[in-house]
Amino acid sequence: MQTSTEAPKEEPQAVKRTGERGLPVAVRDVTHSFDDLDVLDAVGFEVAPGEVVGIVGPSGSGKSTLLELVAGLQEPASGSIEAGRAATAEERLAHCALMPQGDLLLPWASAIDNAAIALRNRGTSRRKARAEAHPLFERFGLAGFESSRPRELSGGMRQRIAFLRTLLAGKPVLLLDEPFASLDALTRADMQEWLAEALRADPHTVLLVTHDVEEALYLCDRVLILSKRPGRLVGSVAAPQPRAVPRLDAVTSAGFTAAREHALATLEGGRA
Repeated sequence: MQTSTEAPKEEPQAVKRTGERGLPVAVRDVTHSFDDLDVLDAVGFEVAPGEVVGIVGPSGSGKSTLLELVAGLQEPASGSIEAGRAATAEERLAHCALMPQGDLLLPWASAIDNAAIALRNRGTSRRKARAEAHPLFERFGLAGFESSRPRELSGGMRQRIAFLRTLLAGKPVLLLDEPFASLDALTRADMQEWLAEALRADPHTVLLVTHDVEEALYLCDRVLILSKRPGRLVGSVAAPQPRAVPRLDAVTSAGFTAAREHALATLEGGRA
């Protein structure tokens, strides 16, 4: 199905914005709790513009909460967070796009309308939003599925649409929360390689939460490790060959194996 009669001659503004290298992110001594439950304890780190940083830790260590705080969905109980010069929750929300766990696609909407939701929420007309999303469908291996409903798509395709929706928000900081957790092992490996290429093509500042240490080391420049709740930063591991191609060669190299074992040992120590 063709959702627009002709692709715009000039690349749409929302697509251009996805090529920005991102903003620096600074998390300083952040502590957070829900009622009497302490979730994060004095967490601090910095992310350079265009850097991809992974966050791993035990279940309940505050990883998703940390992304929500950076995104501006709430303010920390203490400490501060900045995305560029944006310091308040409202300001950070204007610069950060959060891809939550699960694709959260609208079951009644077509693939292209799901991808274009962020544009529609900014007041863009349906026709213009589709025109801006359309060129990216071919780049992301989705050409021909613009009119498909989510139930007609594979898990990997749904995740691509969810990521495309996040990109079309046009924000320089991407916050990805377990983007491939629901996929089988083979599809997950394919999607990791696909996302690696997408991040090379459209550099952003990225925070990626995952339970998979190997995934984090492959997709990220470095990996931050949180302890059990309340989450504290207990280590940082540099990735030997982030987003290398082919993926299989990268994850089986001696350097990668050493980095993975170091990260796992640090993670296990943080559970104690």
